[in-house]
Amino acid sequence: MTFRILWPAMRWRDAGEIEVASLGELGSAEFCRSFDAVADAQWASCDAIVSYDDIPQPYRGRLERCRLLVTPSVGFDKFDLRAWGELGVPVCNVPDYGTQEVADHAIALMMSLMKGITFHTRELKKDPRGKWRPALNPYGKRLSACVFGVVGLGRIGTAAALRAKAFGMDVVFYDPYLESGADLALGVRRVHDLDELFAQCDVVSLHAPLAPETKNLIDSQVLACSRPGLILINTARGPLIDLDALYQALRAEQVRAAGLDVLPEEPANPDHPLIKAWAADEPWIDHRLLLTPHSAFHTPESVYDMRYKAGELAVSYLSEGRLINCVNSEFLVGRR
Repeated sequence: MTFRILWPAMRWRDAGEIEVASLGELGSAEFCRSFDAVADAQWASCDAIVSYDDIPQPYRGRLERCRLLVTPSVGFDKFDLRAWGELGVPVCNVPDYGTQEVADHAIALMMSLMKGITFHTRELKKDPRGKWRPALNPYGKRLSACVFGVVGLGRIGTAAALRAKAFGMDVVFYDPYLESGADLALGVRRVHDLDELFAQCDVVSLHAPLAPETKNLIDSQVLACSRPGLILINTARGPLIDLDALYQALRAEQVRAAGLDVLPEEPANPDHPLIKAWAADEPWIDHRLLLTPHSAFHTPESVYDMRYKAGELAVSYLSEGRLINCVNSEFLVGRR
């Protein structure tokens, strides 16, 4: 039997060779460039859907055989998990395609700030001779004398913690959902209070998922507890940080610097006070903010994994019944 897998809003502009390969001989791939380009017969006959975005309600009503929805991404907050569960359709994500890349990026942002990489490069470009000042390193500290904090000790948080440990940093984490013993297994410390974490860390790196309870998790109250000189890193989800609160904390020097790969609004809102001050090179924020365009995950290898693993996961479920990385199990009423 050949299963029909539908990509209703295919993001990639090639012919989908990776997706086709991921299905092997068990699946047939169908690609459309937008939801409204999918024919009614395609909605009705597909056995599984792979999509970065949730399927709008009008199209869900056209599904007759669909048994699985896969998003080729880590985040799944855009999907109505309850609605799919009530349809009896599991929703699965692909959480492991960029683990190494995102952890590397978090450490790179930290290192660029603490070692003055971008600062010195920019200054030397202005005056290679006059700005040759090796002793000027605004936030430089011996890494092994620093405390590295992790919010969310999942796959990526663990990878970041191990990288920080390799530098000899004292690693401490906060994760109220993680079972006991993870600290012992990794040789790190655990705290049960977010304010306590921020109060003792030189660097805090965010690796929590986005959910109603984590939106604006890092707010003015938490930032007010920051240890002097704190560097805040976010390669997880933009809305974890209240950007207005971060702006105020940077201005008040409660936070020394920040490295952000993600923002609450993407692309960046040029009218937000923090973005506006950074773009204008206002003196108070000089070398205190690094921004990258949600690019932490992006390497040729991670993109391949993202695309391949989604199709592979769909075929595994349809052919063998192996349900991997299901994120709406609590809402499943009855599988199709």
